[in-house]
Amino acid sequence: MISSLKITTIGNSTGVILPKEILSKLRVSKGDTLFVTETANGIELTPYDPEVADQLSVAVRVMREDRDALRKLAE
Repeated sequence: MISSLKITTIGNSTGVILPKEILSKLRVSKGDTLFVTETANGIELTPYDPEVADQLSVAVRVMREDRDALRKLAE
């Protein structure tokens, strides 16, 4: 999907208006927060907090590596 967005004035700020199709693909609506991340390919716009995603991946790794110890602690 290729789409162009026009930069416009919004109040005293500058911004872009996201079409309904893009909002739908992002699964966001008015009032939701989007996160902007700089990547090797440019700028990425996502509804998911990259820091939380990193923390969750570490937690999953720890749960896999220390499954037996965590099972004992849960008893």
